[in-house]
Amino acid sequence: MPPDFVVPAPPLPRLRVRGRRAGFPVHRVYCVGRNYAEHAREMGHDPQREAPFFFSKPADAATQSGRVPYPPCTTDLHHEVEFVVAIQQGGCDIAAAGALAHVYGYAAGVDLTRRDLQATAKRQGRPWDTAKAFAGSAPVTEIVPVGECGHPRAGRIFLEVDGALAQQGDLADMIWSVPEIIAELSRYFELQPGDLIFTGTPAGVGALNPGAHVRFGVEGVATSEFHLGA
Repeated sequence: MPPDFVVPAPPLPRLRVRGRRAGFPVHRVYCVGRNYAEHAREMGHDPQREAPFFFSKPADAATQSGRVPYPPCTTDLHHEVEFVVAIQQGGCDIAAAGALAHVYGYAAGVDLTRRDLQATAKRQGRPWDTAKAFAGSAPVTEIVPVGECGHPRAGRIFLEVDGALAQQGDLADMIWSVPEIIAELSRYFELQPGDLIFTGTPAGVGALNPGAHVRFGVEGVATSEFHLGA
């Protein structure tokens, strides 16, 4: 019997789910840019004139490890805490009115960004992949099923570095709601079960030093923490 693959197949990334023995399989990680007005302003953009835009990370970006290595080729790694949507039912051109039926649950996550590489890419008009799409660049809490947390529309989102509050906002301040994000994203991509959607970060993004201890979460959903290695 010939093997199924000509080289060893990598394991399917999976995340812990609250109250379940089975895990959540990660297909793709989508991210929404500038979805909080104050963060858009701190990055030098006008939130009133920009439609949502998207970038992505590979599946192995998602991690629930308590230790995240400091990535190579950067001296300016930034934290961006985000509300995360876990998709259970895919589709294209999903109507916003029915979008929440596609959601399995929610989590909090951190979009780790090599900001120096992103700044260079922006100046040169190049993609953001080297800045955003590296392994372990999306730490997440456990996934919480909708049956346990509902569909949060408001609630504190925060991130602490070494015990000090670094980011804080409220889900109610998102420019584009979860149903609107799902509907817009599904115009460009056929969503699949196992997709994660990071819905943008509030103001207060900043640098992390090697050895930092990071705690993050969304009120009423979940919290987690990780240690940033050298």
